[in-house]
Amino acid sequence: QVQLVESGGGLVQPGGSLRLSCAASGSIFSISVMAWYRQTGGKQRELVASIISGGSVDYADSVKGRFTISRHNTRNTVYLQMSSLKPEDTAVYYCNVRNTVVAGTTFREYDYWGQGIQVTVSS
Repeated sequence: QVQLVESGGGLVQPGGSLRLSCAASGSIFSISVMAWYRQTGGKQRELVASIISGGSVDYADSVKGRFTISRHNTRNTVYLQMSSLKPEDTAVYYCNVRNTVVAGTTFREYDYWGQGIQVTVSS
């Protein structure tokens, strides 16, 4: 099992910044993908940003140029730096990691989720 601990959420005014962190611990073999998702009300959870072990990143169009995802591989931690925040960024943000376990010539992937952290952008 892998445990995820998120931190850094809260209330911020429009135009402000926040930095989310997510630290993974437990039975980690190799974390191939780390990502942030968000969810509001009854909507489907959406991908905000992802980063693979090699460093390639991907962002939702709605956050490009404003959010930056990064990871510290030896600490198994992923960050989401959010700037120029808008009220529509208000959501519960979830950390997601993919643990790839290799056994001989085969491998299996396991996805884990954090408990979610509230981000509210409001004046």
